[in-house]
Amino acid sequence: MKIKTPLGILLATSIAMTGCSNNDPAVNADVDTGDVTTLRFSHFMTANDNINTEALQPWAKKIEEESRGRLKIEIYPSATLSKPGATYDATAKGIVDIGMQAQGYTAGRFPLTQIVELPGITNTAQQQSCILHKLYDDSVIKNEYEDTHLLALIGTGQGALHTVDKPIRTPADMKGLRIRQPSAVASHIIEATGAAPVGMPASDTYTSLQRGVIDGLSFTWQPIQAFRLDELINTHTNIPFYNSTFVISMNKEKYNNLPDDLKKVIDDNSGAEMAARVSKVFDVSNAKAMAAAKEKGDIMIDIPDPLNDPDWKGPLMEGSQHYLDEVNATGLDANNVYEKAKAASSACMV
Repeated sequence: MKIKTPLGILLATSIAMTGCSNNDPAVNADVDTGDVTTLRFSHFMTANDNINTEALQPWAKKIEEESRGRLKIEIYPSATLSKPGATYDATAKGIVDIGMQAQGYTAGRFPLTQIVELPGITNTAQQQSCILHKLYDDSVIKNEYEDTHLLALIGTGQGALHTVDKPIRTPADMKGLRIRQPSAVASHIIEATGAAPVGMPASDTYTSLQRGVIDGLSFTWQPIQAFRLDELINTHTNIPFYNSTFVISMNKEKYNNLPDDLKKVIDDNSGAEMAARVSKVFDVSNAKAMAAAKEKGDIMIDIPDPLNDPDWKGPLMEGSQHYLDEVNATGLDANNVYEKAKAASSACMV
């Protein structure tokens, strides 16, 4: 025998159950509440680079979790989606949604930002990130990033000189050498020593060293292992003669089209805090890579304070002034920014 239930009771029960389901946070914690937006993130580092695995991937995962799956970030390493020196412009044009590149890869594009790369401004990657964001927040370098939505300005740590069987103790030892340079700042200083600067992205350095196209390179320590350069180089001069910087930005239209709650997820994971997390990985990695080279038995030459070293002070100051003069010639007040960078450096001392 069938028992009939009145239609009104069924409807009331259904509505009650639906209401309980929608209002229960435990039930809805992992439920998507809107369409999924996928953001393509392009950078030049390798997939196994610890900046990718320890900084960028966890950042992407955090964005996805805090958006409850409504934002997904697909990371494309090794410059597979955009060339190393064109990633910022690719982001501005919407070819990629998020991009990271070294400002020095695009000569003349970020002239005021690169003043922070000059010797004597910073000691660590974290300090440098702090300096960059202070200058950005004070609108000193903000105009250079107007065509994108800035996510972070990253310090990478102090540069060093790395060669194969060619110890560099004084500038005289560099005369005639072909040294890979990552930026105009490093180029001017290398040139002032009598060496020949050669511009190329990090991804080309291994084969260039192997084939003898270059004799050595200027690099922070972190990428040495990531790009397998430790297989070739065996001599290092720890001299803080420049400090590379990176920018991570997002396509402005892509950001503006997000609903406010997803913008907040991006904003909450951007800025100086994001920069500090990434630059901390650089600082730790720089120390580990240097320790590995010492353990391998490589020749290590330390010049900790080159601006007060009788041999190195001259070419470093000459190269720095050359860069400042070059920027001043474009109508920008490089000297003023240089003084503000030094003031920010003192404020960012850790």
